[in-house]
Amino acid sequence: MTARIERLVTAGQFTLDGGTWDVENNVWIVGDDHEVIVIDAAHDADAIAAAVGDRRLTAIVCTHAHNDHIDAAPALADATGAVIWLHPDDLPLWKRTHPDRDPDAHLLDGQVIEGAGVDLTVLHTPGHAPGAVSLYDPGLGVVFTGDTLFQGGPGATGRSYSHFPTIIDSIRDRLLTLPPETKVLTGHGDSTTVGAEAPHLQEWIARGH
Repeated sequence: MTARIERLVTAGQFTLDGGTWDVENNVWIVGDDHEVIVIDAAHDADAIAAAVGDRRLTAIVCTHAHNDHIDAAPALADATGAVIWLHPDDLPLWKRTHPDRDPDAHLLDGQVIEGAGVDLTVLHTPGHAPGAVSLYDPGLGVVFTGDTLFQGGPGATGRSYSHFPTIIDSIRDRLLTLPPETKVLTGHGDSTTVGAEAPHLQEWIARGH
């Protein structure tokens, strides 16, 4: 059965470096009629569980550990038995939100998360956060970029644990090398494609933020 991709938008707050912002997050549910994977369990475990329905949730994959992308992960995992995956470089950020609960498994660059009719290749794309990852499925022609690449440019790098030259390297070397028709499914806002963003790399570098 062909996998499909569903988007659920949840609302909550992002908190870092003493500031708090109201945000809306994209929660991606990928799979078929029987089994799914959730990418970024943001804000509302009940809403995500309702969207999953009676399908088996096998994995909760975190693109990075800013609180607005992981705040609902433990509750969703406890309710469903799903495994929480996070790149180990983001454990310091994870601990700020969930000091008493570790992720269940560590993401590694190049590993493939299989299941629910998908093959998600983990691309370590640091910059927005040290352990930020993107998830590429060539069969579906999509890459889930979290907050690394958006429609219109890179994710923010003005706060702790982030670094602008690093995110540029990640985007140039890991994302813009994907086929231009690859759909870019982001952590917030609208989707784009690799081909639509690639021509603007030098503009972003010139802006320098």
